[in-house]
Amino acid sequence: MSQIIPARSWVQIERIVLPPQERSPHIPEETAACPLVLWVKGFLVNEAHLGDTVEIETIIGRKLSGKLLEVNPLYEHNFGRPIPELLEVREEFRKISSKGDRHQ
Repeated sequence: MSQIIPARSWVQIERIVLPPQERSPHIPEETAACPLVLWVKGFLVNEAHLGDTVEIETIIGRKLSGKLLEVNPLYEHNFGRPIPELLEVREEFRKISSKGDRHQ
């Protein structure tokens, strides 16, 4: 049996917002074939095990339920790969702006 996770632990849950059959017919076929899933982080209301259906309280006090996925989840977001053209724009801007400010 998995470890008991104490109440008030910082966790992440998963909740199915819309199953595939309830999704809009106006979205791409590949998207419509998948459920719309919500992942939310918050404080566990009662002790539980991974995989249990639990209730959490978010930082702003909202109460939600869902499947317990993870304890102490990471924030794993980024801005993607660098875009070479944007890296070049930085240097071009510096050259233009270093030619002097007309308001000085």
